[in-house]
Amino acid sequence: QVQLVESGGGLVQPGGSLRLSCAASEGSLDYYAIGWFRQAPGKEREGVSCISSGDGNTYYSDSVKGRFTISRENAKNTVYLQMNSLGPEDTAVYYCAAGWPGLSARRLRVISQADFGSWGQGTQVTVYS
Repeated sequence: QVQLVESGGGLVQPGGSLRLSCAASEGSLDYYAIGWFRQAPGKEREGVSCISSGDGNTYYSDSVKGRFTISRENAKNTVYLQMNSLGPEDTAVYYCAAGWPGLSARRLRVISQADFGSWGQGTQVTVYS
């Protein structure tokens, strides 16, 4: 079982950028698809992006496509979420999670939290003006 820790959240003005990190405190990320999710106050948790294991295919929700980039650096056992052109609507707690084994591209494209376990504790991102 992999244990995940997020970092990199903070305060940023509209139009700014942040890079979130998801590191494994225990276990290796190499064999897991990793997803990023977020939950804003009063809203349900939503899938933002995910990256497959192996070939590293990437998937994004429509709300972040073109602004966020997910990547993985297996040598550092870390997955990143580069967030650009941030707006107030991006304010949320961001979580990373490891996908259950054997997820297909079809399932990864959905970025459903039901397909992911081993959640991190979250990191707060606040976009303010």
